[in-house]
Amino acid sequence: MNDLIDLRGRNALVTGASRGVGKAVALQLARAGASVGIAYRSRRDEAEAVAEEVRGHGVAAWTAAGDLSRREAADALFARAAREFDGLDIFVGNHGIWPTADTPVAEISDERWHETMAADLHSVFYTCRSAARVLRADGRLVLIGSTAGQRGEAYHADYAAAKGAMGSFVKSFCVELAPRGITVNCVAPGWVDTEMSATAFRNGGRERIAASIPIGRIATAEDVAGPVVFLCSELGRHVTGEILNVNGGAVLAG
Repeated sequence: MNDLIDLRGRNALVTGASRGVGKAVALQLARAGASVGIAYRSRRDEAEAVAEEVRGHGVAAWTAAGDLSRREAADALFARAAREFDGLDIFVGNHGIWPTADTPVAEISDERWHETMAADLHSVFYTCRSAARVLRADGRLVLIGSTAGQRGEAYHADYAAAKGAMGSFVKSFCVELAPRGITVNCVAPGWVDTEMSATAFRNGGRERIAASIPIGRIATAEDVAGPVVFLCSELGRHVTGEILNVNGGAVLAG
């Protein structure tokens, strides 16, 4: 355990935690001493495996499935967290989708637009509304955004729009929760070496993307999890309403 980041006695809920960044966040929170609820949409076996790894750090863990683009599912998840933990200290909202097909705005279907907004924006509202009702004083709320929300992403305008809205939401929401000592922030990764990005990495894509990043490499899930855990700790207690870029300088390039 890192003595600088001690989350013993704190209870966390991480969504999209069966793989990738969510899994890395859950495990780093557990290593710092927090008990963790593992929320996922459909990958039950993988979520249970993450929960086992979390328990291996001597803390409690549980899993819950649900489609968080539905209000009822979000409300049920936070009700479960309140029961399991007798209160919640940390919420990390990592769920969402990135439609893999490069599609210009003129050709984005109604169905794709609404699916992206439901998964990446409506779900943020539903989960954060529920979190506001459950989080204890001095809690931490961190949403996982994207570089696309700041610089845009051609042929993925639906995704960029949802992540851009997330940034404005964070800046609004943090003021509302500040009187309770709750911080609200967004960690915005660029390209991360996870399953979600696998399509873009094919046929030389990995090399092209790495070359476009000033620091010269694609982030690991752990690279993103570290800043999240910092914001969840006492070290980050005076940081709120911020978008923390974790992209190797990609926003500054070209």
